[in-house]
Amino acid sequence: MADTLFEKFGKEYRPNQIIFCEHEPGNNFYLIQSGQVKLSKVVGEREKTIDMLTDGDIFGEMAILEEAPRSATAMAVGPVKTLAFNKDGFESMMKGNPQLAIKLLKVFSKRIFEAKRRLQILNFDDSEARVVDTLLMLAEQKGVTHNEIEPVEIETDEEQIANWCAVKLDETRKIIRRYQNMGKINLKAGKVILNNITELSRYIYNKRKKFEDS
Repeated sequence: MADTLFEKFGKEYRPNQIIFCEHEPGNNFYLIQSGQVKLSKVVGEREKTIDMLTDGDIFGEMAILEEAPRSATAMAVGPVKTLAFNKDGFESMMKGNPQLAIKLLKVFSKRIFEAKRRLQILNFDDSEARVVDTLLMLAEQKGVTHNEIEPVEIETDEEQIANWCAVKLDETRKIIRRYQNMGKINLKAGKVILNNITELSRYIYNKRKKFEDS
């Protein structure tokens, strides 16, 4: 079955070959058969690696879920083999390979949830609420509930937080430093520790309630 799928949907890429670029229109999504793919995006004036993907990982799926430009650049790190699906190919694969279809649908469901969650964040008018709610979202992705009493460690940095919540990096840094000075969070290299997630959740709940009542 795998050989048949590759004959129909397979694509190969050379080392350092660009698969797609940030901001360009997207028509396909990809399932890595072998090799490694780097996802990167431009933050400020620098290119930042946001993920490294390998066998079995899926990327570019928002081309199927919504008609939006690519949010990152994908590049083959070494020789890469992928299955590339457009919408028609996806429907064909769904009928012919139910196991793979189930895996893809789970990924799509997760992406849809993340997109809806980000809309909740962007609904806030003030930057502080956006930053705090982004931290809560990242904790949720780890399966942490809002009534967790132990400190919660999440792998992220200020640039990623700023990108998620669409707040300027300098302003994001000021908010994070203020929360650190208040003892609500701690910073490590590439990590943020939420010391009291319940308190942060209560703050966001009250903010959201005011927004819904207005």
